[in-house]
Amino acid sequence: MPLQPVVKRSVSADVFEQIAADVLSGELPPGSTLPSERQLAEALGVSRPAVREALQRLAGAGLVAVRQGDATTVLDYRHGSGLEILPRLLIRDGVLEPAVARSILEVRLHNGPKIAELAAIRLGGDIAEGIVAAAAEVAAAAGDPIAAQLAALTFWDHLVDAADSIVFRLMFTMLRAAYEPALAALAPVMSAEVGNAEAYRSLAAAVAAGDPEAAAERARALLEPATTALIEILSPEEEP
Repeated sequence: MPLQPVVKRSVSADVFEQIAADVLSGELPPGSTLPSERQLAEALGVSRPAVREALQRLAGAGLVAVRQGDATTVLDYRHGSGLEILPRLLIRDGVLEPAVARSILEVRLHNGPKIAELAAIRLGGDIAEGIVAAAAEVAAAAGDPIAAQLAALTFWDHLVDAADSIVFRLMFTMLRAAYEPALAALAPVMSAEVGNAEAYRSLAAAVAAGDPEAAAERARALLEPATTALIEILSPEEEP
């Protein structure tokens, strides 16, 4: 694990980022142990309290196990971490990770229709107005692929609120955090979806009318084309 001196303002955060990157990349595999606090502090040129704080944060993220008087052990993040690590997995060294992006898209297509269905069942009048207005904002952003994607995210944010599900809310928050850094990279494929103003208006109308079946169908019709196209692009080619 090549360690680099930390020079930025938030010292413990920089220590966290360095070690987290090595864990998530596999450079520090599950079961391996980190150097002691003293050794890490010396190698990184920081204080032991900064290292200790970073290790506690890594433990909280499910990336390592810290045991007093024992070595700090790297954990398998696939079994111990939550959605909060998705942004770090999706973009590594400025490059989009295809397998992670594909997984996010699969969840998006699966959850979107259910969120729309629940929104149609549970929404209140004020939220319905917000959904219809958000659909209009998507239409107004047509022609600007980044602005249109952001408007579409806001539209879905309103739907998630209307669905009144804490699990979907937490999932959406983390998925959005992972998705937003990739807006520019995804713009060419997403442009058709976020440019489909009529589909957003139609979905908003079904939700506002309290028609869960139509809302689910229209959500799937909206999401499926771009999702399928992106998954095909991101999936590895099969060997002949």
